Amino acid sequence: MPVPPPAPPGPPAPPDGSTTGFIQLPPGGLMPTARPAPESAAPDAAHAGVAVLLIGPAGAGKTTVARYWADRRPVPTAHISLDDVREWVRSGFADPRSGWDDRSEAQYRLARRTCGFAARNFLANGISCILDDAVFPDRPAVGLGGWKRHVGPGLIPIVLLPGLEVVLERNAARTGSRRLSDEEVATIHGRMAGWYGSGLPIIDNSGHDVATTARMLDNAVAQSLASPPAW
Repeated sequence: MPVPPPAPPGPPAPPDGSTTGFIQLPPGGLMPTARPAPESAAPDAAHAGVAVLLIGPAGAGKTTVARYWADRRPVPTAHISLDDVREWVRSGFADPRSGWDDRSEAQYRLARRTCGFAARNFLANGISCILDDAVFPDRPAVGLGGWKRHVGPGLIPIVLLPGLEVVLERNAARTGSRRLSDEEVATIHGRMAGWYGSGLPIIDNSGHDVATTARMLDNAVAQSLASPPAW
């Protein structure tokens, strides 16, 4: 009786030791689909498998826009909010209103790793995702490097940056740990201005409703797929 040939080796273990496969996204974040477009055609942003990171200050509307955008894409898309994941910690939660210290940084890093794992898991199962976070251009601890490390090099960062008066008004309507002082909001907003000149797409949604902002986000994703920014 002939001996069957040995089975081919399985995929390499993920670098973070998880049991979920790690997808190394190509530049631009475009993942293969069942019916790929011709090589000469521009990427179809509406149907592409993507991982988007929506950056902005408190009150920019990141969560609202991300959820609206994910709800209406023609392909399966998940929304992952870093603030929501941080608040999974109940007893011992490092409240951002109490300032930034070693404990709050540790909880932030843990939440970011958790979000990155979730994003890779969704992508490995054919589901796009959009994450939102207040990433600072001048603060490595909460910078883009960690997101790129946890999600993959094909992550598409896009900045949502309305005017200060808009974020102050939206922040005033918040409750609980999501509401910050006006001074904190102004400081965060001012530091976000560092994204200008970074090469990342920036959307000023000061005078736009959610639907219009989501269309602008679509355009920014398409632009990033066609010409990935260097970051």
